[in-house]
Amino acid sequence: MDELKKYEVIKALVDHPHGNKDRAALTLGCTKRHINRLIAGYRKEGKAFFLHGNKGRKPATTIPEETRNLVVDLYRTRYYEANFQHFTELLKEREGISLSVSSVSSILEAQYILSPKVTKAKRKRIKKELLAKKELSSSKKEADAIQANLVAVEDAHSRRPRCAYFGELQQMDATPYEWVAGQIWHLHLSIDDATGAITEAWFDTQETLNGYYHVLCQILSDYGIPYKLFTDRRTVFTYKKKNSPSLDEDTYTQFAYACKQLGVLLESSSVPQAKGRVERLNQTLQSRLPVELRLAGITTIEDANEFLHSYIKKFNAKFSLPIHSTKSVFEEQPSEEKINLILAVLNKRTVDCGHCIQFRHDHYRMMDSRGSQVHYRKGTKVMVIRAFDGSLYCCVNDRNIYALEKVAQRYDASKDLDAVQQEPKPKKRYIPPMNHPWRRSAFRKFVQKQPHHMDDTVVA
Repeated sequence: MDELKKYEVIKALVDHPHGNKDRAALTLGCTKRHINRLIAGYRKEGKAFFLHGNKGRKPATTIPEETRNLVVDLYRTRYYEANFQHFTELLKEREGISLSVSSVSSILEAQYILSPKVTKAKRKRIKKELLAKKELSSSKKEADAIQANLVAVEDAHSRRPRCAYFGELQQMDATPYEWVAGQIWHLHLSIDDATGAITEAWFDTQETLNGYYHVLCQILSDYGIPYKLFTDRRTVFTYKKKNSPSLDEDTYTQFAYACKQLGVLLESSSVPQAKGRVERLNQTLQSRLPVELRLAGITTIEDANEFLHSYIKKFNAKFSLPIHSTKSVFEEQPSEEKINLILAVLNKRTVDCGHCIQFRHDHYRMMDSRGSQVHYRKGTKVMVIRAFDGSLYCCVNDRNIYALEKVAQRYDASKDLDAVQQEPKPKKRYIPPMNHPWRRSAFRKFVQKQPHHMDDTVVA
């Protein structure tokens, strides 16, 4: 606009030789001498004289379009959910792209990608700009694109309907909290998506496989086999191999293999809003349950787990939808023996020179169903199976399954110096059949189907 104004004022002076140069200088905010320069330049070059020499040129500091597109693509596919300060550091560290935080912010915000730490004022301002653009849009396609950006800017997590059937989807999570004064426990929870009923809860000192196994065991015993479990992305459920070339490939763990044996689908997500029902349940229980525990005089974790059985019934009666009015898709409850064997932990071990296996700092010998020790040569690979009830078994060569007996550090009594006591006859030991769900061959096939094979840290 300044260039056009200069052109019109100078052109008027040239077209009318008797024009007032002092008035033109006052209009343009310059001196009379500069007016003479503008007149001379106009007579020599015409209208083009008033255009700045850098017009149409990109500044030397302009970020190339290829770099801008790469930054947007990396954030959407690899570094999503990182705040812009962290994202800038990751670009420099991992991608070799050195930009300022303000540059990265402007690039992403131009595509209506906002930082997780964005202020409410900025979100409100960008939303206002989008609404103005939507009103001025000339086509339905353009309006739909702006509406999609509006949804993203609002950070909306669209409501979704509940599942149709009881047992169709179980959301699982664990929340640490000071449930009893001076003690922080992790409450493992499972809630049915269709009815909002708590299907099971369990206190543990940490969020572990043991806690989730207790929750799943109670679900199987009380209701049956659910159709799907929805969890967060913890190494209990899914494991991301270190330095993996792909961010989308996971290696599943023993909990996932147990679900496969039961025919239960396992899905996980790192987005808390994806399992909002159990996240909201965490907040509700953090507000209510500590008061109930204090009034009941509970101070130990064992008493708290016992108290949960009665409290869950009371909670469901008040907050859940009627279960009897919703069709159940739970499959028939498996037997206690099957649950005990499926909810097991698998560990690889090697037979030592004493024909024993070392497990958790203790040595064990393999015993057959008659109570006699079985010997294998040193270096034989075996699979140690710790059942849910703590019983220990081992599988050798996919053909033989034996019970494990702990080898004591020393004899309890001396055969020569103590009174002779008649040794009791060895009891017949229970040995699982060959359709045991943790056979080495079945587990190995499951591992090989995964994008990355399990390493010893995952198996153990």
